[in-house]
Amino acid sequence: MRVTPLIRHGRPVLLGAGILAACAAFMLSPRSFAQEARPVPAPVMDEPAHGGSETAILAGGCFWGVQGVYQHLKGVSSAVSGYTGGEADTAHYEDVSTGTTGHAESVKITFDPHVISYGQILQVYFSAAHDPTELNYQGPDHGTQYRSAVFPTSDAQAKVAAAYVAQLDGAHTFGAPVVTRIESGHTFYPAEAHHQDFLSRNPTYPYIAINDMPKVAAVKTMYPGLYRSTPVLVAGAAAAD
Repeated sequence: MRVTPLIRHGRPVLLGAGILAACAAFMLSPRSFAQEARPVPAPVMDEPAHGGSETAILAGGCFWGVQGVYQHLKGVSSAVSGYTGGEADTAHYEDVSTGTTGHAESVKITFDPHVISYGQILQVYFSAAHDPTELNYQGPDHGTQYRSAVFPTSDAQAKVAAAYVAQLDGAHTFGAPVVTRIESGHTFYPAEAHHQDFLSRNPTYPYIAINDMPKVAAVKTMYPGLYRSTPVLVAGAAAAD
């Protein structure tokens, strides 16, 4: 069988004729995979602003798109792609891709709570960054490494996240149960350099153009007061250090 290399998440994959046909359908029918952003109510419970900087860790499918969304929000000073939920020795793309490490592709977001609250971070997460009703997959990506999960960095964040999930479920916001897991007590490990800023560096890459650029556009439309056109990049932060 003739095989053709395709770059997926930064690595070549050999595709046979049958899989190539499926990929062609994917490229021609983006509506089958691109997730639709939807407005959600603001959280009733939020975390009061304190200090100058906080961090949030969220998982919602491929980290390329989630990182790209938060890099375009005012008040966010850093959004780094990585892995959360497993151990340090398996926090590598090749291992995480097996779906057996406990890790989820995730993004660590550093933000100023005086500009954007933790509740607003979550509101964008549930409305535009991913679909919280998809269990262990997001769009074309399947496996526990693509699960919907919030990794609180404090007890207060855990309470706000749990209350928000209950609020959205109680209001039947999505017409299906929210499957987002609240997973406390895990360490975030940054992903490999070639995964950082992937959306900003490759906006026309087919996977990004179909699945992720619509998310950024939705944030611009739904949250004009929070949106900024120039993203804050990992590369820029590294250059400044």
